[in-house]
Amino acid sequence: MQAVVAAMFDPARLAWRVDGVFLGGVVALLGFSLVMVFSVTVVADDGGADFSRILRHGAYIGIGCVAMGVFALLPVSLWQRFARPLMVAGVVLLALVLVPGIGIEVNGSQRWFAVGAVRVQPSELMKLIMIVYMADYLTRRRAQLRSFRLGVFNVGLVVALVGVLLLLEPDLGTTVVLAATVFAMMYVSGVRYLHMLLCVLAAAAAFAVLVYISPYRLERVLSFQNPWADPYDSGFQLSQALIAFGRGEWFGAGLGQSIQKLYYLPHASNDFLAAVVAEELGLAGIALLIGLYVLLLWRGFAVAAAAERGGHDFSARMVHGIVMMIAMQALVNLGVNMGVLPTKGLTLPLMSYGGSSMIVTLALVGLVLAVDRETRHPAGRRRR
Repeated sequence: MQAVVAAMFDPARLAWRVDGVFLGGVVALLGFSLVMVFSVTVVADDGGADFSRILRHGAYIGIGCVAMGVFALLPVSLWQRFARPLMVAGVVLLALVLVPGIGIEVNGSQRWFAVGAVRVQPSELMKLIMIVYMADYLTRRRAQLRSFRLGVFNVGLVVALVGVLLLLEPDLGTTVVLAATVFAMMYVSGVRYLHMLLCVLAAAAAFAVLVYISPYRLERVLSFQNPWADPYDSGFQLSQALIAFGRGEWFGAGLGQSIQKLYYLPHASNDFLAAVVAEELGLAGIALLIGLYVLLLWRGFAVAAAAERGGHDFSARMVHGIVMMIAMQALVNLGVNMGVLPTKGLTLPLMSYGGSSMIVTLALVGLVLAVDRETRHPAGRRRR
């Protein structure tokens, strides 16, 4: 531990430039988040002003920025060294959260631990752990990835184990995002297309079975197809989100002027924040939001490409996983808000109100900055 702290504050490690466009996109999303979450949460139930939630949201962003800074200074090789122990710890945490008396149940889902007054969500930590573990595995096994057993089967076992634990919470949205992220990481690592096609078919069959055997998931899929068939019950969330989108038109009703956020749209500060953006800022606001995520994806791929050119395969795979996970989670959230995907309960990365999600996502951003630092300044890379 002492060596790690010394390495973090090594002058060669501290004197580095960052990808200003990537970091600027992150800062822009955080600023956008503060404005929109304030707009949603400032009105109290009695009609007065309530600043407690925006203060908590600001605190989460502050903690996340500290985590981002720490992760940006840690040696990337440290993550590769501890990838497998981290996966074991993550699986244990996912199992413990399901134990009655240890995990906390909220709205029918048992996804949280209570650490004092703070709630910790292991499924959010698993996003970071899965990306680090898969980057390590795909790097160690890169010469054998065209083998079905090493390239697909072993990976599938790990994803299946984590997926089962997540589905028991239940958390289908995180399961889908993690599986899609791993699939994308396999694609850029050179796994055979035929093997990946088999993965897609197996995943589609598993998803169909999960939807069919679970009445609430089947209801979500059916209501997503036609929310207006039952706008006051199963289709309520989506129909209210669509009303918000329709009311926003081209340039919105004006910042702070949303009606849907006041009494109608559930989870307006997290799952359906994009609908409030659409209502208050219109198509222009949604286009700006999507543009910022595209910017992060573009610059993230540029950082990964530079790392790969420098021979740092683990770093490149890790950045690929991080930026694709952020992009896919944003895509799913926006798709749900727009009515083109079933309701999943996923937050909008770097935007939605929520502690675990915001802190873990900013920590992942810190890993991208660490890779960028070590690629630009090889002298600061920790010797192995």
